[in-house]
Amino acid sequence: MILRIRSRDGMERVTVTDRSTATVATLCALIESHLGVPAAVQTLSLDPNLLLPSKAQSPALDPATPLSSLPIAHGSIVYLSPPHCDAASFDRDAAHAFQLYVADTLAFAVKRAGFLYGHVDQASHSVAIDFVYEPPQQGSEDAAALFRDPDEEALVEAIAAGLGMRRVGFIFTQAVGRKAGTAEYTMSGREVLQAAEMQAEGGIPEWVTAVVKLDVAEDGAADVHFEAFQMSDICVRLFKEGWFVTEFGEDDDPRVSRMTKDVVVGGKDSREVDNDFFLVPVKIADHQGPLSSSFPIENRITRVTLKALKNHLDRTKHLPFKQSSVPEGYQLLIESLAAAS
Repeated sequence: MILRIRSRDGMERVTVTDRSTATVATLCALIESHLGVPAAVQTLSLDPNLLLPSKAQSPALDPATPLSSLPIAHGSIVYLSPPHCDAASFDRDAAHAFQLYVADTLAFAVKRAGFLYGHVDQASHSVAIDFVYEPPQQGSEDAAALFRDPDEEALVEAIAAGLGMRRVGFIFTQAVGRKAGTAEYTMSGREVLQAAEMQAEGGIPEWVTAVVKLDVAEDGAADVHFEAFQMSDICVRLFKEGWFVTEFGEDDDPRVSRMTKDVVVGGKDSREVDNDFFLVPVKIADHQGPLSSSFPIENRITRVTLKALKNHLDRTKHLPFKQSSVPEGYQLLIESLAAAS
């Protein structure tokens, strides 16, 4: 029996030699050996909605289920969602600090973005995010233009490495429904393009893209929540090969990405792709991480002065100056700078 395996990356075929004894786990093993997708990260379903993030509650097939008990036959389609990252857990304080700024100070009027730092757990295919770095940027209603500073980013990387952490993802804000007449969407074409660029640069399979979303109902009620995704492998490949149209107009449909050449979508040639087909949902969790800081966050509207250093030292007098010993001269210099403020 030949089964067609449909994922966001296209259609493939696998052959099941003995349907009477095969189980869903058998099919997973065949997919792993023929398509290179590890069985541990496979989610299989007979429901095509599995491939749509907005409807991703499709029931997954139990690995122990015999194929003979399923309504499938030669040529049937089985839908596959292969996440390289199964879950993303956010440090509560880091998530709150980012959300609070965009909600209270920016009022979601302009977009804000940042890079996620933390740890990768390859055994569980998950990431733990412990802090957010917000690079210099200029936000508008539709885009967050990053003015990346290589020297500043090198310092962030060095600090993260000293903490045993690394860059694991990207985060941005979104205000769907804020503008009258705007169609609902999971990610806009601009956002897909930027997320694909960051994931291509990230260089790790577990890279995750988080969205802090403001949903505004018709009655004006607002709800802020986090969502997380990975861009599909085909999305990143199309970006690397230059297939995405990178110019956007005011009248462009935000629900689709435009291509420079025809691609096959649903068996038909098209230059427009529903953005949902590029997105792989990632489960969200939270945790209390090891870091805490009372310093103002860099590259925001609020200017950081030496008074922040004095306030920090005043609040932490009961704590050791540093976890390891500090030469007396350095401690004196830091305290003198704080006093000068």
